[in-house]
Amino acid sequence: MRTQKLIPALALTATLAVPAALAVAPPAGATARAATCRVELDYIDSNNVDESDNVDEIRINLGGIMYPAGNNWVNMWAGSRAYTASFGSPSATISSTGSALYSLREVTPPWVSGGTTLGTITAQGSVCATLSTGQSVGLVKTITGTDDTYYSYYIRLVMTGL
Repeated sequence: MRTQKLIPALALTATLAVPAALAVAPPAGATARAATCRVELDYIDSNNVDESDNVDEIRINLGGIMYPAGNNWVNMWAGSRAYTASFGSPSATISSTGSALYSLREVTPPWVSGGTTLGTITAQGSVCATLSTGQSVGLVKTITGTDDTYYSYYIRLVMTGL
């Protein structure tokens, strides 16, 4: 009688060990952990804008470079979405110990070089360290605050293991 109880217990233990091993396996087609990752802006949603005229002039600062390039900006109003191409596709490559800081800036034309920082989102190398080559993950943040009026932006970045 004792032997019969022991066999089901061993079978249950073996069954529980298999899913744990599968959880750390790389995704299909990926064979190695990524040494570096590409981080790209995917899109920005404007839930509410800061300006009383209902239009914010937005730029992204990444590593001291303003996007879109030149004397350009992206007009955002409540309910609008701007994809990466609107900003000139700001992207960075980071290591598993590095990071990339995306700063959302409101500018006032015609002086669009600096602007007011509305908030930031940081892509961390610690997330990169968990990715396999070719694997992607979305990084999101809602930025809110008050400058002239209440504002709210939802930002999505995509990190891909290289």
